[in-house]
Amino acid sequence: MSDYAVVNPATGETLATYPTATDAEIAQAIAAANSAYLTWGRTTSAAERAALVRKVAELHRERRDALAAIVVREMGKPLSHAEGEVDFAADIIEYYADNFETITADQPFEILGEGTAVIRRAPIGPLLGIMPWNFPYYQVARFAAPNLVLGNTIILKHAPQCPESSAAMEQMFRDAGFPEGAFVNVYATNEQAKAIIEDPRVAGVSVTGSERAGAAVAAVAGANLKKVALEMGGSDPFILLSTDDLDAVVEAAAEARLDNSGQSCNAPKRFIVIDSLYDEFVEKFTSAMQEQVVGDGFAEDTTVGPLSSLAAAERLEDQVKRAVAQGATLVTGGTREGSFFTPTVLTGVTPENDIYREELFGPASSIYRVASEDEAVALANDTGYGLGSYVYTTDEAQAERVANGIDAGMVYVNIVLADSPELPFGGVKRSGTSREMGLLAADEFVNKKLVRVGP
Repeated sequence: MSDYAVVNPATGETLATYPTATDAEIAQAIAAANSAYLTWGRTTSAAERAALVRKVAELHRERRDALAAIVVREMGKPLSHAEGEVDFAADIIEYYADNFETITADQPFEILGEGTAVIRRAPIGPLLGIMPWNFPYYQVARFAAPNLVLGNTIILKHAPQCPESSAAMEQMFRDAGFPEGAFVNVYATNEQAKAIIEDPRVAGVSVTGSERAGAAVAAVAGANLKKVALEMGGSDPFILLSTDDLDAVVEAAAEARLDNSGQSCNAPKRFIVIDSLYDEFVEKFTSAMQEQVVGDGFAEDTTVGPLSSLAAAERLEDQVKRAVAQGATLVTGGTREGSFFTPTVLTGVTPENDIYREELFGPASSIYRVASEDEAVALANDTGYGLGSYVYTTDEAQAERVANGIDAGMVYVNIVLADSPELPFGGVKRSGTSREMGLLAADEFVNKKLVRVGP
């Protein structure tokens, strides 16, 4: 029986199943990706490749309604969130088409001797992308688009609950005019993914997912001397030190926490509030959580859909129950019905509590009281994660100090949900090793070849 299936988390109904790839199909996918790299990726101009990438962005927009409906069925997010994801994926893909000259241009530099020297950016070969279920289109867009512009080819192993969205993406790349093998979707098992990484024709692997998945992939890639890019989870702090408009801050905090029904690795999950604002923030934030409408992703008034699966909801339920048993206070929420989980607020979490060091992947938040800026920064950094972070303050100098002091790959000051195609995305510590989006994404899997010419 295949693990690849569409199971509607709102109802638990299995809507479709798809057979796992055979070993022969995996071998054929690798061969096709390698052939496309040799005959297309290394021989076509960047302008030609960018034109095909641009067409994929256009197809995302043309097929927006159908694409959005697929992911609501696959992982439950509210339809408006799914539509926004398709739009963002299109914007990301288009960004790399717009910037193909910058991505692929030679980089000349002054040399001490006579003659010239440049860094010439060249593709390195087929790449495996192991992608997660929480943003089925966006995650693939930010990995595939820059690499296809460079001339690398893509083998996609998507999450087992995303068989229809991954097939729809492969079809768009085909319909855009990419040659056979330039973008290949495979319903691979974990063992088959290991075999793909081990194949000498495959040049690298990018994985977005859990720490366990990242560690396993990195171990295989390292053993085979392959480049690996990792984007793992996060337990992002949201630091509130001062404000002229607490209602606006609470609105931003709630919106950011509940984006994608709380299943976003760079959503704020730990709210760190200066003591003078703490009580009022807890009251207003709790009220905002209680006002949410939990329901089927296709319902117009739904603001929080089901979690992606029953297992995901049960995992979050276990975390919340353990937190309370270990001394935390459940202010609101904490109840599960099937895959649906009520927005939850916890206070009184201490370092002895398990969730102090865990990621809450769903609509659950912990709120901490601090007495000073230094205490806020120390608490923000007291985690193995280091993906994103948020700082709210009216003091510009303080914002600069705190931004400098936080150990994270990204710091957003007085703003949330500000990801954009031109901005790099990634973290440090257990949150990852690479950068996606922006021009830095094109530095991950590229041969920066030195060409030195004498006088």
